[in-house]
Amino acid sequence: MKCRHCDASLKLTFVDLGSAPPSNAYLTEEALKASERWFPLRVLVCESCWLVQTDDYADARELFDATYAYFSGVSVSWLEHCRGYAEAMIDRFELDGDSHVVEVASNDGSLLQYFQARGVRSTGIEPTASTAASARAKGIAVVEEFFGSALAKELCRAGRQADLMAANNVLAHVPDINDFVKGFATLLKPAGVVTFEFPHLLRLVAQCQFDTIYHEHFSYLSLTAIRSVMEASGLQIFDVEELSTHGGSLRVYGQRADTAGRAVTANVARIFAEEEQAGVTTPVFYTQFQRAAETVKNEFLEFLLKARKQGARVAAYGAAAKGNTLLNYAGVKNDLLPFVVDRSLSKQGKYLPGSRIPVVVEDELKRDKPDYVVILPWNIREEVMQQLAYIREWGGSFVVAVPRLEIVPA
Repeated sequence: MKCRHCDASLKLTFVDLGSAPPSNAYLTEEALKASERWFPLRVLVCESCWLVQTDDYADARELFDATYAYFSGVSVSWLEHCRGYAEAMIDRFELDGDSHVVEVASNDGSLLQYFQARGVRSTGIEPTASTAASARAKGIAVVEEFFGSALAKELCRAGRQADLMAANNVLAHVPDINDFVKGFATLLKPAGVVTFEFPHLLRLVAQCQFDTIYHEHFSYLSLTAIRSVMEASGLQIFDVEELSTHGGSLRVYGQRADTAGRAVTANVARIFAEEEQAGVTTPVFYTQFQRAAETVKNEFLEFLLKARKQGARVAAYGAAAKGNTLLNYAGVKNDLLPFVVDRSLSKQGKYLPGSRIPVVVEDELKRDKPDYVVILPWNIREEVMQQLAYIREWGGSFVVAVPRLEIVPA
């Protein structure tokens, strides 16, 4: 396999999680009668540009289809993040009614609704019909296509260049990362700004966040790797911020290199230095990750087996993609985890891919009164613990598997 950015040959393995179906391919009752498509889930490292990337087996259009079940607005903490982002960008870059904001992978409009509320013209680009329809219901204009340089040129011809382009948690989802990022340089106005948010590879490794690896994520990004991609596409990084979202993310600010007018902040050099010190540009940084992932998996399995032997009841909360990676890597089925609760209407009444564990409404948790509730989306653990604090009424405890097994009394 060749690197999807620099075309160098890939030889260094980051982690091999066996095989799994696409993590957002939730099953209906009818689908349970058929077999699922499983793909190898192996991640490699380019020793030339240090882009970490999946071995390609699944096509993006198969992964992000009309029934795509992830709606970002379900999470209260994510909505607050979106609101804060909109306010910060409007203030910092002096956006107003004459400005145009474009969000790529706008999902259900959770972010753009806050720009619209402030009178800033907004356009979403979202290829999945289910979430695009939800955004339109909020009054947001949506272009229902995959983004790339061709679409960017088409939008430019239509006079729809952007003052600000947002790409939050989408950069990892694109197979052709070069063409995707080139589209931003094309669609930006000369003084425009792009922000990319993505989970930071440094945090993924430090906290063994292997469950964030799934087929919908084609790349796993460091600032070192994304600088190479952006510069090759005509963009310059001028600032970067560290965020707490998704277990530790970066927000990278870019501008067109041909019209760069903003000074580069000290944050950029600081994060590069941190990555260099951690060894991001050396093979040894990547070679220990497989063993760490196996340790997490084994500890989680040991907990479930011990709980079953002791007659304890276990349930899970959050039918998240990361949870599906964990469950399928560990080989967990509904004998060890009978159900998972989720607030998303698009997932309720369906079954998790691979494990085929049923997704149920929250009332089921109150009826069953499990001794343990496993929080699969550990990145919003505080939000979930607050929401489900009532499990203390029957002496329940929360369980988190990543980055290490932790049992927390409610």
